[in-house]
Parts: sequence; C-alpha cells; structure tokens
Amino acid sequence: MTLQASQLVALEATDATRRMSAGEFSVRDYTQALMGRIQETEPQVQAWTTLDAGYVRSQAENLDERHAAGAPDGPLFGLAVGIKDIIDTRDLPTELGSPLFSGRQPRADATLVRSLRAAGAVIMGKTVTTEMATYSPGKTRNPHNPGHTPGGSSSGSAAAVAAGQVPLAVGTQTNGSVIRPASFCGVVGYKPTFGLIPRTGVLTQSPPLDQVGVFARSVADAALLAEVLAGYDEHDPATVPRAHLPLLRTALQEPPVPPTLGWVKTPFWDRMAPDAQEAFQELVQLLGDRVKSFDLPPSAADAIEWQRTVMEADIAGSYDKEYREGRDQLSASLKAQIERGQRVTAVDYRKAVARIALLNAGFEDVFDHFSAFITPATLGTAPAGLDATGDPVMCTLWTFTGMPAISLPLLRGANGLPIGVQLVGPRGDDARLLRTARWLMNTVASAAA
Repeated sequence: MTLQASQLVALEATDATRRMSAGEFSVRDYTQALMGRIQETEPQVQAWTTLDAGYVRSQAENLDERHAAGAPDGPLFGLAVGIKDIIDTRDLPTELGSPLFSGRQPRADATLVRSLRAAGAVIMGKTVTTEMATYSPGKTRNPHNPGHTPGGSSSGSAAAVAAGQVPLAVGTQTNGSVIRPASFCGVVGYKPTFGLIPRTGVLTQSPPLDQVGVFARSVADAALLAEVLAGYDEHDPATVPRAHLPLLRTALQEPPVPPTLGWVKTPFWDRMAPDAQEAFQELVQLLGDRVKSFDLPPSAADAIEWQRTVMEADIAGSYDKEYREGRDQLSASLKAQIERGQRVTAVDYRKAVARIALLNAGFEDVFDHFSAFITPATLGTAPAGLDATGDPVMCTLWTFTGMPAISLPLLRGANGLPIGVQLVGPRGDDARLLRTARWLMNTVASAAA
C-alpha cells in the first residue's frame, strides 16, 4: 500500500522507522513528505532557524543507499529530528538565539548529535531557541494559536513536533524549557534524570542544572529517542558509566500492578488558572483510588529561590564574556539575570547547590509509596502574546532536584489550548516513569472512548 504524504507525516516515530526498515517506503519519500509539511506550516509556526532541503535530501539518499546495500539500520533509521539551536552541529550553524553568534559554525558535533547520526537519524535542521536558552523569545508561535507563546526556551523543538513537521526533536531544560513548551504545544516532553544524556557540545548555562530532553508525539517515541541519546561521556562529569537502559522496552510493558500516583498540587496551586484547576480535579476524580494526595514539605517552595540563585550565578559566569564585550546586543532580561547573578556570594551559591542532594534524600522514602507524582506542568494554557514564554514555576523543583519528568498532552483549557499533565519520578527510575506515563495515557484514552 502506497501512503500519501499526509499519512507519512502522521506516523509515530516507532512505526515510521519500522516501516522504512521493512522497505514499505524510502527515507527520501518520508523526508520529502515532512518538508512538504514544513513548507505548508512554517510561515505561521516559524519553528526553524536553519533548514536546508538539499542537506536533508542528501542524508535521506545516503541512508536509502546504505539500506539497499545491506548495511544495518540503526534504531532511529530514517527518522527526522529537530535540534535546538544551542546544540553544536558540524555541518549546520549553531547561533544560540543571539545576534552575538550569528553565523557561528562549530567544528564538531555535540555528543548527542553523533549518537543521532550513528543511530540512522536524519538531522532535519536547527530549531528556534530563546536568547541563549533564557527568557527572551524567538520568532516561534504556538501551532494551536499563533497569537499565543509556544513556551521556551526549546520553543522551536516543541512547536515543530506539534505542527507535524518532524516526529522527534531535542531540547534542553535548566528550569522549565522542555516541560513547559511541551505542555503549551500539546506534545510529549520528557526530561530525563540529570546526567542521563550527555551535554558535551551543548551551550553551558548552569552545570548543576542543565539537562537535555526530548519531544515526541507519544511516550514510546520519546523513550526511543532518549534511549539512543543516553550514555556515558568522559567529557561530561554529570554522566556515569552504566548498563544500557531499556527505556523503550520498559515503556511498552504493562505495569505488573496498577500504579499509585501521588497528587501534588505544589505550593503554587492558587496561581493556577481556574480552568486548569478544574481540569486537574476532573482527572484526579477519573483516576479514583489510583491517586492519593501528597503535600510537599515547606522547603519545596524555597527551591524556587535556591534554583534561581544557582542558575543566575552560573549564567553570570557562563555568559561573562558576552556581557563584557557585547552587552548592547543582549536583551534587558538577560542583562538583568547576569547582573543579579554577579551579586550572588560564593557562600550562598554553595548552600543552594548543597540543597539538591538534601531535597533528593527527603524524597527517597516517598517513592516507596508512589509510582510517580502527578502534578501540573504549567499554570494553565499558553498565555496570549509573544513577548514572554510563560512561568516555569511548576517545573522548577523537579529540575533543581534532577528528577525525571514528563509532560503528557491530556487536558484542554476553556480556550481549547493544551494543558500538560506532569509525571515525576525518583532520580534514576526513568524506565518505570515512562511505563507509568504510557499507562496513564492509555487509561485516560480508554475512559474517554
């Protein structure tokens, strides 16, 4: 059966790569269909900062030739992946969302980009980031309503997946930059445990907090991509040697017993939009005895300030050269972050970093009782306007602790825009978190049927 372009674009990644390996259609046909979708939607969405049709076609043809010659297909064979434009690519510019880096051409791929190529992926292009992965927005718009923000800082990666332009994309998170845009754009956004995916060749903002994440249309697709990217890198001290993590295989399994979820409103529940509060209350009611309320300790609210202390002090250090030599080219918001960070004392910084381990120790026993926490990903739907990317407060604690988190597109606001449901697990328990996430998606879908 010959699939139409619209059918190729709609395939989930796990299905598309399986069918390309089986010879049902070529990588070139698949990428051509995606390029057609980009041509159709990009004037409105504006998810890409660098995109070259000839570059995409040459990769596709090379993969098709290798396949025809009998070379083994990698786990991402033929799949097009969008790369956030703070991640180095040897054959595409990496401009960091700032005019200070216009035309910047790295000499080598980031470690994760090398992993993508080795797995048979097609590097589709570079997706829009906010300014140096901070708060000043890029050009990208929300695919569901172009008058609303897509979130940030991984704006283009989330929007490209949501618009059907690519099945997979890579982003980063130092506060809420994967989970928030995934929620606003209505896709799956997965931020693994801190250190699971190497960061070598990724813009350094805050070493204790910077984390790589992925965007996809399904939990299985997110697991597939993250499994390929995960690994040890001697150049990234956050990574450690470990056995291969079977993220996809575990995600596809049924839980041996139905999961029990801890319902966490967080200290910021009163800031939630009323329609989002109502949607979550209905979800909790739907899940019944599978959900039990859990109140965070008072110190959880303090994590917001601790995270800010660490992040802004590190931003001041990481972006010192840009501030000294090109501050006139920086946004007011980034300059303000740098200047606040310059005033952080070494004592306060070290105290804040030390809280990461203390908070994680406090959660250890909690997960003896819960498979995962269920909590809002954002304060509501994507805010109107393109001058800001939304509040990351519902992500901050989980990023600060380095716990794995995933946003699932399960709810809608009164305006019809998506609201993400966030699941959080203990550090290192990514495979079971993904399995629980897929169970939740299936449970809600069955109830709605």
